Amino acid sequence: MLRDVDYVLAKLDWMRSERIWPNGLRYLWTDAFGVVLYLSLYRQTGEERWLDAAEELVGEVDRVLGRPRGYRIGEASDRDGQYFHYLAMWLFALARLGDVKPEYRAKGIAVAKAIHPAFVLPGRGVIWKMEEDLRAPYPGYGRGAMDAFDGYVSYRCLDPRALTDEIDEMRTLIERQYRTLDIDQDLGLGMLLWLCHFFPTEDWARVQTERSLAALDRLWIDPPGYYGRASYAPHARIAFANYGVSLGLQAVNQWPERVDRLNTYFDVYRSNDEYDREAITHVMACASHLPGLFLNADNRDRGG
Repeated sequence: MLRDVDYVLAKLDWMRSERIWPNGLRYLWTDAFGVVLYLSLYRQTGEERWLDAAEELVGEVDRVLGRPRGYRIGEASDRDGQYFHYLAMWLFALARLGDVKPEYRAKGIAVAKAIHPAFVLPGRGVIWKMEEDLRAPYPGYGRGAMDAFDGYVSYRCLDPRALTDEIDEMRTLIERQYRTLDIDQDLGLGMLLWLCHFFPTEDWARVQTERSLAALDRLWIDPPGYYGRASYAPHARIAFANYGVSLGLQAVNQWPERVDRLNTYFDVYRSNDEYDREAITHVMACASHLPGLFLNADNRDRGG
């Protein structure tokens, strides 16, 4: 597991100076990663300022994106509605903050109970995207392939007793899906590996870890050393997606040389589009270099 604190501190200074993050537009996925990143810095350095930063960020997300039930996708006008997998990542961030300050765990449980009935179709699946008020599915969107896995892990990290009923519903969905689920996309595969590492002895995690690694092996482009977007677009490369793969690989302790190579490659690669300056690219780069509290305790305690 990487612990490149100097890289992260330099990246955070640069993002702030460029008004990219955390002083740019709010975006729930990026901010969830950011909360866990701040907590990882707090654990690594012992400096209270990082815990304060995590709490301040949660407050800002509540202020800007918070809704009576759940959270808007992002602050920009085209980021309306609610994504379940973004909400699940936010719940994971609240769970990690709740390990230090229990009131945030209670907050996460309340959010989970508020959003779950809107998104989950028991025995059928999880709706991918909902209208912002959660009254109806967002037009044109169906069910998410991985959303039940996202919810299952986040709920169990929050509180397996308080969320017993919700976890059972997600477990039922996973049992229906995991044998036939085949993800063919870089970020999806990386995040699925990350989800699997929390409960590695469960059947779904065993199957999907093996399947995801095999799929990623087929997407590895060498040289120069990056993961292609999908089997149908092997030479399309996205920095933040590769950083998500890095997180997954570090979670399951696989291919550390590929992690190093993709980090090196994307340190200098430029896509010459908006993602060169998007916060998601750089916050996820930090997570790749300091996975920290994204990983379970056994994995965090490995060397690196």
